[in-house]
Amino acid sequence: MNQAIRNLEPKELWNKFADLNAVPRPSKKEERVIQFMLDFGNNLGFKTIKDEVGNVIICKPATEGLENRKKVVMQSHLDMVHQKNNDTDFDFDTQGIEMYVDGDWVRANGTTLGADNGLGVATIMAILESKTIEHPAIEALFTIDEETGMTGAMGLKGGVLTGDILLNLDTEEDDEIGVGCAGGVDVTATRTYDEVASPEAAKTYTITVKGLQGGHSGMDIIKGLGNANKMMNRVLHATNDVMHISTLKGGSLRNAIPRESVCKVVVTNDNKEAFTTAVNKVADLMKQEYSSLEPNLEVSVEETTAAGNVMSSEAQTALIQMVYAAPNGVFRMSPAIADLVETSNNIAKITVGDGNMTIACLTRSSVASSKDDLANTLAAAFKMGGCDVDFSGEYPGWAPNMDSPILKVMEALYTKMNNEKPHVAACHAGLECGILGQNYPEMDMISFGPTIKGAHSPDERASISSAQKYWAYVLEILKNIPVKA
Repeated sequence: MNQAIRNLEPKELWNKFADLNAVPRPSKKEERVIQFMLDFGNNLGFKTIKDEVGNVIICKPATEGLENRKKVVMQSHLDMVHQKNNDTDFDFDTQGIEMYVDGDWVRANGTTLGADNGLGVATIMAILESKTIEHPAIEALFTIDEETGMTGAMGLKGGVLTGDILLNLDTEEDDEIGVGCAGGVDVTATRTYDEVASPEAAKTYTITVKGLQGGHSGMDIIKGLGNANKMMNRVLHATNDVMHISTLKGGSLRNAIPRESVCKVVVTNDNKEAFTTAVNKVADLMKQEYSSLEPNLEVSVEETTAAGNVMSSEAQTALIQMVYAAPNGVFRMSPAIADLVETSNNIAKITVGDGNMTIACLTRSSVASSKDDLANTLAAAFKMGGCDVDFSGEYPGWAPNMDSPILKVMEALYTKMNNEKPHVAACHAGLECGILGQNYPEMDMISFGPTIKGAHSPDERASISSAQKYWAYVLEILKNIPVKA
């Protein structure tokens, strides 16, 4: 299946991507891909190190004639989001990604593709391996755990890198040059609750919300896509008086818009008709509201094995009210940059069962005070429902520098190569540039990459024609790095 990928052009890029995707590399479990990259650098005979947290750095000297150019740090992250469809049998801990070609797109079979940020990693690998590509001195920086905490970028100490310019290859539109990004904070609400025995003369049902697009909780938040946790909560709110929640599981990762939610409920026989009517009514309303955005939305109810205990009435009502009150999606648009989401929240994961409930959110903003304001708004809603609230995993944004020297070089090259100007913008996502900039404040940073759609979801796909355009652009950039001062 992956052999077709190796025949794509540019072969240097796609072959390295296929090599990389054969190595399991979910976030927090990067041991194998770290060793893979160490072996790669050592086999090339280049200085290769692993720092204290697991980042890998490979150093390659400049090619002849470019020794007087500024040193470039080429940076991408090794980990990938591990999402799959419920009906896909796949183990991210042991299996390589199964890829196939679909027209102009490379896709994966029921899982995330890992093009985020695997195509960036593959780009750097191909340049390191090449004996013909012209480039200045390169420090290749492969960070770990970008997707679930950015702990690799956070752990990289100052003084390890000596480069003047950082090229972050983690932007997902090939006509875009990234000059800024949002910071983020994880907001987690937890509480215990009393369980009671299921009522007698009752049946147990599984409510399922599925068929949503999902996607990146930063880049795709502006689209107004359906959030399975919010949708399930509407169903539960409509049926609160006629059912009892036993368990609930919605979403999986903080940085992915939840696509599915499953709730097990108990309904007494005399409430079955009212329950069914209420579910159907709210399901029809949501399908109408999201007909253009989420055409594959499904809300189903199926009888299942009997539940033992259920939530107390107080806890159930508190849960539903908290999720209803908690903001989700775009919270504020930027007043300074047109069409940029300034602040947002993703109600990413809800789990309920065995007397414990957890609501996990990822709050993003390019303005620190606005991020704090939304985080406090969420905390207030959750605390009113009796939850303890924890803020963790906070990381800074990246402030745009419109006078960046490398930006001017890249703008001119893009315009010359494509007969149109690039879109220079900040993005509503976490990029490692903001974190790296804390220890390397003088480094000139930029972000760009090939077109990738549906990142963080099993619909993730990478454009083949865009990869060709992007590869040619990378090679021109490396040949045109400014001379050292």
